[in-house]
Amino acid sequence: MLDGKVTPGPGTAISADDLVVLAIDVGGSHVKARLSSGGGKRSVESGPDMSAEKMVAAVAAFTSDWTFDVIGIGYPGPVENNRPAAEPFNLGKGWEGFDFEAAFGKPVRLVNDAMMQAIGSYQGGRMLFLGLGTGLGSAMIADNVCMPMELAHLPYKKRSTFEDFVGERGLERRGRKKWRKSVARVVDKLQAALQPHYIVIGGGNVEKLGKLPPNCRHGENENAFLGGFRLWKDADLKL
Repeated sequence: MLDGKVTPGPGTAISADDLVVLAIDVGGSHVKARLSSGGGKRSVESGPDMSAEKMVAAVAAFTSDWTFDVIGIGYPGPVENNRPAAEPFNLGKGWEGFDFEAAFGKPVRLVNDAMMQAIGSYQGGRMLFLGLGTGLGSAMIADNVCMPMELAHLPYKKRSTFEDFVGERGLERRGRKKWRKSVARVVDKLQAALQPHYIVIGGGNVEKLGKLPPNCRHGENENAFLGGFRLWKDADLKL
């Protein structure tokens, strides 16, 4: 459970309400950041040459005039013990095991990027989040307990996975009409298996769905930043 006070450095602890959080959303094409205290979003291009060290240097450069206490990061891969547990697919090397707290010199809470957007989308109860992008991001939150998931690589049919049908590859290979039907079928199967009260569908390709399947809500990409803020500010969350 998240505690209500944080000591970012030497001195008196700051209450969660007063913390200024820098939320960082790490993506395959851009790294984006925003402050909980307000203001606009800033970003830098990422891509296959961006290592963890390069990301830290880039973010430090474009936020050099910002003041913040702590950092919440959404990482495109599995996370263990507040560090990346594997290298990302669409970025450079040097991410696995990287210590972001030491690199930034600030307290950091790191979660999978789908989880960060899920936290920003959460409105209570049992919620399943699905991110339709290059692959299939997934996370579940049940009564404030945050559970990262890796549903993308589960076997689906024809020796393929869920991601093969509803990720970018499926959209390009099968066309939008068949892709939409696949999304509806996958959502129906996951609804039956996991029994969420509601499903939030986000990611870059959600706009291509048209009508959402039953019991689904539209997720906004900007919710990733809200999730980054809530990592530090929502004392009810259990990570």
